[in-house]
Amino acid sequence: MTQLWKNQAFTIAHADDSKFEGAGLRPFFEYRDLGIRDATKGKYGAHVIRAVPGMESPAKWHSHDLDFQMVYVTQGWVVFEYEGQGEHVLRTGSCVLQPPGIKHREVRHSDDLELIEIISPADFATAEEEAP
Repeated sequence: MTQLWKNQAFTIAHADDSKFEGAGLRPFFEYRDLGIRDATKGKYGAHVIRAVPGMESPAKWHSHDLDFQMVYVTQGWVVFEYEGQGEHVLRTGSCVLQPPGIKHREVRHSDDLELIEIISPADFATAEEEAP
């Protein structure tokens, strides 16, 4: 039986123990799960996302039905556009808190893009949106 502390299990994810998979929200990205979903029974999720070299974003507007979404860029750069906020270039060391329901789109990114995304809950709905 797994020991829990305040309904969370202890977990560690090492880069050499897990692989990137293409079965994520966007086909032009690969995702490496960090084990947070299982450790928190889906209350939170965290993964490393990296670009698939040579693939581009279709730059479609969308929104997410979630409570929390934070992105921290660890390598490369990405351009996001946000409803009422315009385009922003996030580069290595940049962090953005995307408020729940904000319309946004990923416009373009470098082939070496890698970022960490933390979300709550781990499973959430995404809706396509018209441009604001």
